[in-house]
Amino acid sequence: MALDFDAIKRKLERLSGNNTSRNVMWKPEEGKECEIRLLSFPDNEGQPFKELMFYYNIPGQRGLLAPSQFGKRDPIQELIDKLRGEGTKESYEMAKKLYPKMRIYAPVIVRGEESEGVRIWAFGRLVYQALLSLMMDEDYGDITDLKTGTDVKVKCTKPPGQQWAKTEVMPKRKASPVSKDPKQTKEWISNIPDINTVFQTKSYDELSNIINNWLNSDEVESEGSDWSSNKQNQTNENKTSESKTSESSDSSKGETYSNLDDAFSDLMS
Repeated sequence: MALDFDAIKRKLERLSGNNTSRNVMWKPEEGKECEIRLLSFPDNEGQPFKELMFYYNIPGQRGLLAPSQFGKRDPIQELIDKLRGEGTKESYEMAKKLYPKMRIYAPVIVRGEESEGVRIWAFGRLVYQALLSLMMDEDYGDITDLKTGTDVKVKCTKPPGQQWAKTEVMPKRKASPVSKDPKQTKEWISNIPDINTVFQTKSYDELSNIINNWLNSDEVESEGSDWSSNKQNQTNENKTSESKTSESSDSSKGETYSNLDDAFSDLMS
């Protein structure tokens, strides 16, 4: 089998500490209001931001990029399909918990921190809907436009009694260029981070091992669903599958996070 030198390079960078994936991520600080300029990812089928699907409801895992969204074999999706096919209430509930969740990524320039260059902001559906609604509003249009776009204020707060922080976005009243310096604009656009290099997809075998270990653990019974009698069949079927990919990713340990942004910011290894 031919060696995957790109995978080897990524692994070497992680081992040597030269991987700067974490440095390109940005998130608003709770309790503060900041101002950003959203940019669009190039070559993204006409969409400004990037959608990625993650499995993050598996105990012991901080988040797993779903291979099925890239047309690749996915043992977790196979398990979901099988559980749904069983037709029982218990199997349906378990399948629902395993469904991948969407996370959206956007390139941003943080005002006051322009020297940091273009960074990546990760957010959920509510912020995504708010931003797309702004872009559909004729008063604003394409807020990512380099010349006639609009800066956006971002405020992150945690209301009393709420588990997760709430992020609000509000456009500024006037349109403005992303920078008054054309050279600076060109530099930023040329250095938008490639989101595909920030996250690594685990191989079929790696995901199979993760799901098998979970099925064989006590975590399944603790979920309150009485389908443990099917665990061994699911495990045996997954174990007989062989990997057709050689992508690599470091394993993750379970942790507790104060908000969803913290959980997803730790998906990079």
